[in-house]
Amino acid sequence: MKRIVVLGGGAGGLELVTQLGHRFGKRNKAEIILIDRSQTHIWKPLLHEVATGSLDINTDGINYRAHAAKHHYQFQLGTAFDINTEEKIVRLQSMKDEKGKEVLPEREISYDTLVLAVGSVSNDFGTPGVADNCYFLDSHRQAERFQQALLTQFLRVHQVGGDATLKIAIVGGGATGVELSAELFHVADLLKAYGMPEMSADKVKVELVEAGPRILPALPDRIANNAKKELEKLGVSVRENTRITEAIQDGLKTADDTLIEADLMIWAAGVKGPEFLGQMEGFETTRNNQILVAPTLQAKGHEDVYVIGDCCACEQPNGAFVPPRAQSAHQMASVVFENITAASRNEKLKDYTYKDYGSLVNLSRYSTVGSLMGNLMKGSMFVEGRLARFVYVSLYRLHLIAIHGWFKAMIILAAQRIGKVVKPKLKLH
Repeated sequence: MKRIVVLGGGAGGLELVTQLGHRFGKRNKAEIILIDRSQTHIWKPLLHEVATGSLDINTDGINYRAHAAKHHYQFQLGTAFDINTEEKIVRLQSMKDEKGKEVLPEREISYDTLVLAVGSVSNDFGTPGVADNCYFLDSHRQAERFQQALLTQFLRVHQVGGDATLKIAIVGGGATGVELSAELFHVADLLKAYGMPEMSADKVKVELVEAGPRILPALPDRIANNAKKELEKLGVSVRENTRITEAIQDGLKTADDTLIEADLMIWAAGVKGPEFLGQMEGFETTRNNQILVAPTLQAKGHEDVYVIGDCCACEQPNGAFVPPRAQSAHQMASVVFENITAASRNEKLKDYTYKDYGSLVNLSRYSTVGSLMGNLMKGSMFVEGRLARFVYVSLYRLHLIAIHGWFKAMIILAAQRIGKVVKPKLKLH
């Protein structure tokens, strides 16, 4: 029996392995294995809500083992560090417990077809001090680590009282940085109802730092300008054309030798593929460790290896590369599923064509702005307010439908709505 291995359970990887499980695993036509370094899946665009406590990974996350049991694939916990394409083997690091004792030795998992969906990590561009002094939001573990630090700082401000404030600096004016900025104000206001009457949005000072000429550089000017206006209404200090040269314990140093003081610093500026991708032999990669692929999404020079999501460098006909976005990963997963199915029937593979369905930025409960339709029309339709919020939430619902099916997805959404009534609006531990 052939073995299909999907490395990485992000948005694209989990959607793909679900489809493969139902097409091949359920009928015992192939062995489907998902490998991920975490036990739990969370939709990456929601990580900023995990970081602020608005979303609880323990109740809103998806356990891979439970999901695998229902969708006809196997799950293996592990972190890949090498791929041998000649022997068709994925090598996984040894696993250790909290005391450093080895639980599992290094392992090797063979494959007939491999799909790389390992996502991306933050790119600090070698900036001194960032790794030691800044938080990252690449995974739910990192988001939870920041959430614990945030709670501690909120407690400090509440206990000190008076003019005490919490200074937070966010580097990177992309969607993550922008949405996190707004969510921080929302959370600070919610704490009034949970034993911290001294807390409010006025106690939070957020600096959003972008090296480029404007925030949201990947989105149209109108969206970026409206998002900036909304952030400034909340009280966010938006610094554009500001390059960070060093992160120290007390804050961020800029190229003009200004110190941006901060109690907490988050680095959300740029992404790259995981380091091991750039160190492997046999793959063509970009400077950002992304793997170059053919139009069929097969890694160049490797017909049995597909690449999807943020770690994929797929060049479009106009010479630009497909942007690292959730909709890209979703589209790629669908095409790779079709191509793996076609290959099993000795049929011609399909080329991937990126379709831009628009962009949305959610500024917590305050506003949502974006554009719809993208390249489906000659231009784009600008939306904001309740309509934009409805579409934004719908994107997450579509993801749930893709990995659970319509019926179970609707039950989960109903349970989440009920949960919002009976449980705290914030994760307080």
